[in-house]
Amino acid sequence: MKPLRIALTKGRLEKSTVELFEQIGLDCSCLRDKGRKLILPVGDGELEAVLAKAPDVITYVEHGVCDLGVVGKDTIMEHGSHFFEILDLGFGRCGFALAAPRGVDFYSGYREKTVASKYPNVARRFFESKKMDVRIIRIEGSVELAPLLGLSDGIVDIVETGVTLRENGLEVVERIAEVSARLIVNSASLKLRKREIEALAARLEAAIKGGN
Repeated sequence: MKPLRIALTKGRLEKSTVELFEQIGLDCSCLRDKGRKLILPVGDGELEAVLAKAPDVITYVEHGVCDLGVVGKDTIMEHGSHFFEILDLGFGRCGFALAAPRGVDFYSGYREKTVASKYPNVARRFFESKKMDVRIIRIEGSVELAPLLGLSDGIVDIVETGVTLRENGLEVVERIAEVSARLIVNSASLKLRKREIEALAARLEAAIKGGN
């Protein structure tokens, strides 16, 4: 039988995923010494890892070219969810927050606010839940620049330690959601290869609980 194909988010989540795979006894030597390869065997051929950027992990799983994926909840919240999310992997913890210049009351006044974000869908849903009419500007780079340059009143972004915010004169106004890495599964794959996928998920879950 062909291996289960799993898309991994490149970078820090990839490193943590490899460590978790090794905890359950999978040989990840090819992943650790990958060179420029983007598709690599894991274990004794039971898995095939595909290294991709976070939004592409979701695309590959949704379209069924990968059976599973490891991706942050932040990416799931921004890019939709036509798949099953079956396990919180516990690493890559951070959170979405609304931030604004220090000492400024973001919610005061009656004029329409402008918010910059790399995650416009997350930002839009947050303000819709507050029944607030907000203009949202998508920023690809350092979103902290937007209020410093007068482009926006605040930002919605991922916050880990808050150091970058403080160094740029910003502070958290409100926490929006906590996020971490998740194991996602293609809906057709979950039907066709249910036993294999559930067995892998159970092994991963046991390792996560054992490590806590």
